[in-house]
Amino acid sequence: MATTQTSALLERLHAWFAPLPRVVVAYSGGTDSSLVAAVAARALGRSALAVTAVSPSLPPGELAEARRVARAMGVRHRAIRTRETERPEYLANGLDRCYHCKTELYGALRAVAEEAGGATVVSGANLDDLGDFRPGLRAAEEHGVRHPLVEVGLGKLQVRAAARELGLAVWDKPSSACLSSRIAFGVRITVEDLVRVGRAERVLRDLGFRQCRVRVHGDVVRIEVETDDLVRLAEPGVRERVVGAIRSLGYRYVTLDLEGFRSGSMNPETGT
Repeated sequence: MATTQTSALLERLHAWFAPLPRVVVAYSGGTDSSLVAAVAARALGRSALAVTAVSPSLPPGELAEARRVARAMGVRHRAIRTRETERPEYLANGLDRCYHCKTELYGALRAVAEEAGGATVVSGANLDDLGDFRPGLRAAEEHGVRHPLVEVGLGKLQVRAAARELGLAVWDKPSSACLSSRIAFGVRITVEDLVRVGRAERVLRDLGFRQCRVRVHGDVVRIEVETDDLVRLAEPGVRERVVGAIRSLGYRYVTLDLEGFRSGSMNPETGT
């Protein structure tokens, strides 16, 4: 996207925040929420607060990264504990799992917003999210959460271009999701499952695989990496390290998905 177009979108996003007295940003440290937090802080200064939810469903290392990025952007940041893993509906892992997770999240953020004097809660959802399988958007609507990227008209490509324009280090950060998305719908989730899959993915990231997923199917794990990384992962030295480390976590079989990384590959068929 041309710089002039990106600049115009950033101006519109800045103008979106300008009339608001205070905002609380649902902030994961990913590209979308980082852009929202950065522009909110530029428009509102210390009246913008980025909040990261911490629970067993958060991938290892993500909180530290979110804090680092917030400092670099000059955004006020706070971490709060959420308790979705104490909700039976979430642990049941039905098709509405994300709804129950986001209900917990937005309820906690609403409490933070009220403490801040009635701030507006905003998310990093973008236009492309509207066409995906996102039960959490219903929870957002029920809690009055607004989506500035959607309202201004930014999709994923525009978000990355705008983040790059602002010099955000995470402009090209791979997408992420809560660890429960690695477990097939209908299979009950335990905190132990989340911890194990988080450690398994950490093995891959420590070996330099930026975009990866460890999908769990009972005692079998299915590894997804970018197609350009398939050959490197299958190299004897790397493959042996990955298999050994992941099997030590208690999984019996370690497999490589030859289709490569696909966001939402555990979702029900939606045509996207």
